[in-house]
Amino acid sequence: MNASDVMTRNVLSVRPEATIAEAIRLMLDNRISGLPVLDETGRLVGILTEGDLLRRGETGTERHRPRWLEILMGPGRLAEEYVRTHGRRIAEVMTRDPVGVSPDTPLEEIVALMERHRIKRVPVLDGDVPVGILSRADLLRGALAEAPVAAASDEEIHERILAELARAAWVPRDGVAITVKNGVVDLNGVILDEKERVALRVAAENVPGVRAVQDHLVWVEPVSGTVIDAPTAAGVEKPARR
Repeated sequence: MNASDVMTRNVLSVRPEATIAEAIRLMLDNRISGLPVLDETGRLVGILTEGDLLRRGETGTERHRPRWLEILMGPGRLAEEYVRTHGRRIAEVMTRDPVGVSPDTPLEEIVALMERHRIKRVPVLDGDVPVGILSRADLLRGALAEAPVAAASDEEIHERILAELARAAWVPRDGVAITVKNGVVDLNGVILDEKERVALRVAAENVPGVRAVQDHLVWVEPVSGTVIDAPTAAGVEKPARR
């Protein structure tokens, strides 16, 4: 999926010369946590978020540092910080040069971008002009957009499970057998880490056409050699045996 598949369109925006109070009212009235800032030509010049407004003089939340640290910081940085906590115009408080993506940017790249820059939303740009915004909430909505389940034969299900497992580094390379009958997947064999049991089940459940997954895997603890059978139908593990 790409940005254009899940982004929010018809995004509200503000001008740099607008007041902080106007932006706050717009955010509260529309239940949004961020606003693109556009100049008179419609070009993106910044973004204003709740994070930009956390420390404000009105709420008494501006930073208070020891005098010795303020001396080390220097007057320029202190003056800049004062403007951000006491400024009345959006241009004085907004985050400049925000990180943006294009409509065809894959979601995988966008998530990595959010994690790297520790941000919660990115504007989606066509050149310098915003065409949408993509937030963490949009990613959650994208996760609910499931594709319709198409009918699949047992052979197709089996092939898709094996293909999925072939891409994973955690999969036990020996000792695990997978069979499919009437859409029911049967997991058999030996695993060396109990976490592999859950991962194998999830990999099978995510394949379209799977009706159920039966777990007959046996966990062999590699250090002690303890053998633990698959959980019973009630979800309680059978007694360990050596």
